[in-house]
Amino acid sequence: MVTMKEAATATAAAQVDGSSEFQQLQQSLCDRWVSTDAFDTQERHIVVVPSLSLDQEELQKIEGVNHYEERLLFSLIRLRNPNTRLVYVTSQPLHPSIIDYYLELLPGIPSSHARERLTLFAAYDSSRKPLSQKLLERPRLLERLRKAVNPERAYMTCYNSTPWERDLSLALGLPLLALDPDLLHWGTKSGSREIFKRCGIPHPIGSELVFNQQDLAAATAEVWEQDPSLKRIVIKLNEGFSGEGNALLDLRPLQEFAPGRAEHCDRTQAIAAAFSRLSFQCDTETWDHFSAKIPVLGAIAEAFVEGDHKESPSVQGRITPLGEVEILSTHDQELGGPDGQIFLGCSFPARPDYRLEIQAMGQRIGEELARQGALERYGVDFIAVAKGDPTAPQWDLQAIEINLRKGGTTHPLMAMKMLTEGRFHQADGLFYTKQEQVRYYRASDNLQRPHYRGLLPSDLMDIIVTKQLHFNSISGVGAAFHLMGCLSEYGKVGLTCIGTSPDHAREIYDQVVAALDESTGG
Repeated sequence: MVTMKEAATATAAAQVDGSSEFQQLQQSLCDRWVSTDAFDTQERHIVVVPSLSLDQEELQKIEGVNHYEERLLFSLIRLRNPNTRLVYVTSQPLHPSIIDYYLELLPGIPSSHARERLTLFAAYDSSRKPLSQKLLERPRLLERLRKAVNPERAYMTCYNSTPWERDLSLALGLPLLALDPDLLHWGTKSGSREIFKRCGIPHPIGSELVFNQQDLAAATAEVWEQDPSLKRIVIKLNEGFSGEGNALLDLRPLQEFAPGRAEHCDRTQAIAAAFSRLSFQCDTETWDHFSAKIPVLGAIAEAFVEGDHKESPSVQGRITPLGEVEILSTHDQELGGPDGQIFLGCSFPARPDYRLEIQAMGQRIGEELARQGALERYGVDFIAVAKGDPTAPQWDLQAIEINLRKGGTTHPLMAMKMLTEGRFHQADGLFYTKQEQVRYYRASDNLQRPHYRGLLPSDLMDIIVTKQLHFNSISGVGAAFHLMGCLSEYGKVGLTCIGTSPDHAREIYDQVVAALDESTGG
């Protein structure tokens, strides 16, 4: 009979063997990967698994999240390379008109030629599990995936990387163009703060990571003691995302327990009692539910950045398999929710006032992440507070968090690249088309109206054509849509509106909203 100790030893040995095999697979990425900026004529095989391998309970706070696997369909841009084959896997089958739409967006190649090199698979599973887990539970589907690619020329890419994606990579025998899950710590709230400290990047005062309510109350009290002028403190689940894992503690009703007026233990006790009155970013969240996540995910306390005029810029970068760090874009994010912490959309590029400064900080952060062994996409979110003369403000920049995955600013940039065949220039932070014309965009994942419910993807296509809202490849302006599968049930769609100036991009966005409202009786 096998003892528990022997079983644990065997499990640990298997994990070591798996990690070694994974590292060997990863070494082949340098020969198989090529940048999307390059026109590539070599034979390539890419398996796209857009699994949202995040806390599934937290994910359910996002309406229509079961359709978010569609956001990586802009990766079909790879099919403009004539000898690239792409396999795209989803939980449920995609509507045919959605695929047709993306293929028609591809410039310079017949959609029929691209379609022949695209293979679609579905797990036919709508359960609350990450797609990668669903695939691992279906050995016959895995075998079909293996047969769909040349294993000597293929690699796998994903939305975010966890042990599920590593296991899937090993099961398919394909290298993974993504972060090694052993490095996920650097993309958590506490890990982000450590990277900022190492790089000398300004960031709000905050606490260490804790795993129970009492320690969290004590840590929150210590943050307040570091700056007695604080009005609010953010409580963050260590692995929260999109702002949905954040809660806000208002310190103003607790002034009798402020530093200098009460002892630390009394302050801690008052904060613990006030946790039940936290302001949550998700309207269905409660303290009982939120606090149950703390022992699982961990939490930190962080000073809330106050300011009459605030912006929420971000920088997006990439660490290539060759170890090179590239800045890909900057954005000003549009945030919503009760306290402005939930990601709704973004505008490219970020304001010229601080665009190059956050690029420089993003470069330093990327280089530190590369030293730690990180790979592929990373994003850094900031808070910018205007100081001084309102007509020519100075901006105080504070880094908030690092995301080691694709995010809400990834697919709009992919859309711009697909539609214009252009490039981002790091020297000035602008995007230039193939004809060297500058382009800007406004994008959103959250264009949602009750009267959009019932629209099928094909209905959206009819409206786009009738209202002449589709992207015009000659002028290089117009709108591209995503999350079309969300429309019928949730009345929700995503879009990227590309214009010749920031105002022009916003104008196109407003025209799209007006046309959809008019066509649906809104």
